[in-house]
Amino acid sequence: MNKDLREGAGVGLTAADKKLLIDTVRIAIETKLAGKEAPASPELSEILKKERGAFVTLHKHGRLRGCIGYIEARRPLYETIKEMAMAAAFHDPRFPPLRREEWPAITFEISVLSPLREIQNIEEIEVGRHGLYIKQGRCSGLLLPQVASEYNWDRLTFLQETCCKAGLSSQAWREEAARIFVFSADIFSSEEELA
Repeated sequence: MNKDLREGAGVGLTAADKKLLIDTVRIAIETKLAGKEAPASPELSEILKKERGAFVTLHKHGRLRGCIGYIEARRPLYETIKEMAMAAAFHDPRFPPLRREEWPAITFEISVLSPLREIQNIEEIEVGRHGLYIKQGRCSGLLLPQVASEYNWDRLTFLQETCCKAGLSSQAWREEAARIFVFSADIFSSEEELA
């Protein structure tokens, strides 16, 4: 993955915080698949108690298998990650609920978002660092920073694809009523070795 994305938003997560969040996703999903009761919450650092937007993305053999999150802070980060893990695995409307036999093939990624910042000039968008959120009327769409890098999109393609995600025309970002926001993210995955 792009080095800029790994450096992320600088939200202050330590390697121990990231490991705890990865373990949280793993335990939440494994517990549900086994039909067991969720364990008690571990001891949390202050940053994991702060409200922050975040997404959990599941992949199966490199293909998307679920992705759900909160754009803006609603709950403490630890609780958000736990909730989004369950939502991505069992409630993403694009996919059937995850089955136990699929679990060994699943990898996952956590994206902890910085606050949204509205921009007036598309030159402010840094592909490889920023995610996009576009809103026009009742329509809105978001693409995480890693999406543009994974598909090798330039700035215009990233804007167009975010508009399409919102259910808008690909050129809707040019319209006066469109509001464009950028954000960055700390992104880390189940495949990383975190000290």
